[in-house]
Amino acid sequence: MTNAHPLHVGAVDLGASSGRVMVGTIADGRVTLTETRRFTNGPIPLPGPDGERLYWDVLHLWNEIREGLLAAVRDVGPLAAVGIDTWGVDYGLLAPSGLLAGQVAAYRCPRTRGVPAEVFAAIPAAELYAVNGLQVQDFNTVFQLVAESRDGGLPRAAAPAASTAQRTMLLLPDLLTYWLTGKPVAEITNASTTGLVDARERNWSTQLLQRLRTELDLNLDGVLPDIVEAGTVVGPVRRDVVDVFGPDGHPTPVVAVGSHDTASAVAAVPAAGSDFAYVSCGTWSLVGLELDAPVLTEASRAANFTNELGVDGTVRYLKNVMGLWVFNEAVRTWRQQGLELSYRELDAAAEAADPLRTVVDINDPVFFDPGDMAARIDDFAIRTGQPRPRSIGDYVRCIDDSLALAYRRAVREAAELSGKQVGVLHMVGGGISNRLLCRLAADATGLRVVAGPAEGTALGNIVVAARGAGLLEGDLTALRQLVRNSSDITEYEPDPAAAAGWDAAERQLFG
Repeated sequence: MTNAHPLHVGAVDLGASSGRVMVGTIADGRVTLTETRRFTNGPIPLPGPDGERLYWDVLHLWNEIREGLLAAVRDVGPLAAVGIDTWGVDYGLLAPSGLLAGQVAAYRCPRTRGVPAEVFAAIPAAELYAVNGLQVQDFNTVFQLVAESRDGGLPRAAAPAASTAQRTMLLLPDLLTYWLTGKPVAEITNASTTGLVDARERNWSTQLLQRLRTELDLNLDGVLPDIVEAGTVVGPVRRDVVDVFGPDGHPTPVVAVGSHDTASAVAAVPAAGSDFAYVSCGTWSLVGLELDAPVLTEASRAANFTNELGVDGTVRYLKNVMGLWVFNEAVRTWRQQGLELSYRELDAAAEAADPLRTVVDINDPVFFDPGDMAARIDDFAIRTGQPRPRSIGDYVRCIDDSLALAYRRAVREAAELSGKQVGVLHMVGGGISNRLLCRLAADATGLRVVAGPAEGTALGNIVVAARGAGLLEGDLTALRQLVRNSSDITEYEPDPAAAAGWDAAERQLFG
């Protein structure tokens, strides 16, 4: 996959706390990344009928994206393609005029409290999972839409046809794509987080839509746009909206990439074969396997594994692990208390601490909300008969050990439930800068760990956009080889002598 002249591909990558616009320059069999815009993000509280609600400032995001794309053309050169990825589940509603019909609710908005139980009373959870294969989270889009209907944002099935104007639901990356191109679509990797997709058919489930209509009075007729697969060219950037152009002045195509950020990250896993597990490692850790078909068994549902759809017909069979959120909150609290330590100093202190002295269930709900994580680790240690950490190094080592143990359990459970053999663990994302965590992951799982790239999401976005625009050829294996050629990769071999310690820690904590 070589090209005679450098080609520049824009990647919009939004996270819940920040966003950025990147440019990938493809030349000589490599992708070189340039950041042209970085900006903050976060939910905005507003008063609502039942207390405070949380919304995304999508106008701020849109303006920053426009500025980032304009800076890309100005600073790097014409863009041969653009792709957009964000988190899942959240959406905007368009009025018949094509204008945004209201605020875009944030997934932590409390409007969905109690909604899952209401839905399951009408449609059993096992019946839903057998179709959509999705783990239960209060913020899944289906639950948000039930709440939206209560608020009058969507027509009730029993309401007169003319009582509520028709809406079109666009998930966040699709909404931004619509503003760039004027074309409404639903890209499959993000659509699969809604709970409305048949995981086998890779399309909206007519069965579930009918049950929602008859059992919960939620009418989504005409609300959902057509689903497209990752790699589909949606349309050109409208230069009357953003004056962005491609080589020789041709229109720049916007490609529906793996628009769920984890889908883009997994597309960038630099694997040579199929026998791999992955950890997309950041504030959250997404731990799982890439499969050819979903696992929709009752055992899978009970284990709370999710089947999110991926690039090129794949399935991301994974579990959410709390991730470096716990570490970041601990550091934030220590700094508020006047303790200023660099990440290098914290990593060195953890390296010097006793291994597996104190281990917590990192997915325990006590670690979900912001706050003093060290105090919560103390409480957990006392509750489980373990020694409390004695130093900052002990606390950081506890978090790293606990994350590695969670990776071990998720990888082994995923392999057992899917029947897939795993020979290597790939870790991608910013969390791989924690070299101790990577080494612990190897020891805990007993697998060789391949760490890199750190910029997996942006690279996955870029290579899928480039291929969709006809700039690259090849299957996922070929795209992943390009990513590997473009990345710094570090490998960690497991220490066989460590296995007994991890076995004992797991037995102590989980039985």
